Amino acid sequence: MSKRTFPVPRTAPPFSCDDPASSTWSGLGGLPPPPHDLDAEAMVLGTGMFQPEAIDLMRPVLQPGDFYRPAHGDIWRALLALRDDGSPTDPTAVGAQLARGGNLSRVGGQSYLHRLSTAAIPAPGADYHAHIVREKAELRRWQAMAVRLLQQTDSEGADPEQIRAVLDAELSSAADRGIGLQGQRLTRFAVDGWSFVQDLGTQAEPIWGSHEQTAWAAGESLMLVGPPGVGKTTIAHQIVLARLGLLSAVLDMPVAEGERVLYLAMDRPPQIARAFARRVTPADKRHLAERLVFWTGPLPASLDKEPNLLAELAAAHRADTVVIDSLKDVVGKLTDDEAGLAYNNARQRLLRGGTQLLELHHQRKSGGDAKRGERPVLDRVYGSAWFTAGAGSVLFLSGAAGDPVVKLHQLKTVTGDVGPLSVVHDHTRGTSTVDTFLDPETILKTAPQGLTARELASRLTGEAEPERSDVEKARRRLEALVKAGKATKQDGFAGGTGGGQQTRYRATARHIAAVS
Repeated sequence: MSKRTFPVPRTAPPFSCDDPASSTWSGLGGLPPPPHDLDAEAMVLGTGMFQPEAIDLMRPVLQPGDFYRPAHGDIWRALLALRDDGSPTDPTAVGAQLARGGNLSRVGGQSYLHRLSTAAIPAPGADYHAHIVREKAELRRWQAMAVRLLQQTDSEGADPEQIRAVLDAELSSAADRGIGLQGQRLTRFAVDGWSFVQDLGTQAEPIWGSHEQTAWAAGESLMLVGPPGVGKTTIAHQIVLARLGLLSAVLDMPVAEGERVLYLAMDRPPQIARAFARRVTPADKRHLAERLVFWTGPLPASLDKEPNLLAELAAAHRADTVVIDSLKDVVGKLTDDEAGLAYNNARQRLLRGGTQLLELHHQRKSGGDAKRGERPVLDRVYGSAWFTAGAGSVLFLSGAAGDPVVKLHQLKTVTGDVGPLSVVHDHTRGTSTVDTFLDPETILKTAPQGLTARELASRLTGEAEPERSDVEKARRRLEALVKAGKATKQDGFAGGTGGGQQTRYRATARHIAAVS
């Protein structure tokens, strides 16, 4: 494309006054003027005046602040407003729109608008020139940032940490804006409806568990909650070792192997180190040295203040799994809903990049409404409800500090129901196993007359009259055993002179014989 000069109207102020960045560059002799392309800006605006449909093509690319000449930004705002109202966008209409805001003379008058209109090009090429304008704007932002950093480094008492914070903030802002032709702020995470359903609507692959009973699903966070001393860190360490390929299963559920784990050890790092040491030997040195990274102590900023930080940490350490130990150390005020929403933003940005997330968290302090042995609910998780609302799965460990046997409940499910499980901790070796006393399969095998869903629910909960939700969970567990060929089902019936009969399940003879 041949380069042509676009005339600047006499009424328009010179670049040195019209450029909002001119003060930044003054006094820095020898530096070229900030990058810009007035021809591309003219083509964008002229095309929008005569072909309103071109505005729809350029709108996702450009913001008014992307134009080098502020007057051009005013004209672009006028075009957007007219297009939104369904009004004509010709030079006369644009002039009237600008005049209503008192900006017509500032942009150069009606004659300048007509001159711009002569630069119109076919609509299909408009977004190409819009991208040129956008790229020049990004270059100006980077140059201005470089000047600010240079000025700060030359100042007396320059603080490297403050300079790095400025750079991090600009990098974060650039990531949000989207750079380049393929990474636009308003389009880079958009997909068509069919792709969304096909790619995200299918059953999630389990990180921990099976398709029928998922404790942790890919693309969704797992929150492990409980009071101090019930073994949250012990279980988390076993999951980490499984992600590193050193274990195949945790609590009898398979764990998918990953590549590299970043463990944010902020809650008493020495204790975390001692607990982890129980499970490793010198033979594991290579795995741990190459595929596991521990961050100790506070983060550079809380995640509710810098939502991009979590994803940046994962990228910096090439981690496909992040463990937060624990949430209270990464958020300023856990009970604040705004902090909860901001943290969920950080969580989702990490997950969107394909990194898996395991979060350790605490319950709220027990009051008169929380008795020992009481089944936990989501309300017992400490802090804003937005922490659990954005989690994929929530597992709750109940018990007292140091108990060798605690109970695991899944308060928020993915597929199927995990637990309740009686978990036996070996605090010397750092291992956790499932007590099969409450395993539905084991219970069914020891019941010669079989079990109804209500009877199984009573055994699992320890309640003579289990709640309806517990009965339905027990029914799903029994149906899963039937589907796996480990149980048979005798359908019940209702009414009659002798009363109804509930559906009863029995372990298959072949399965009992195989186990015995």
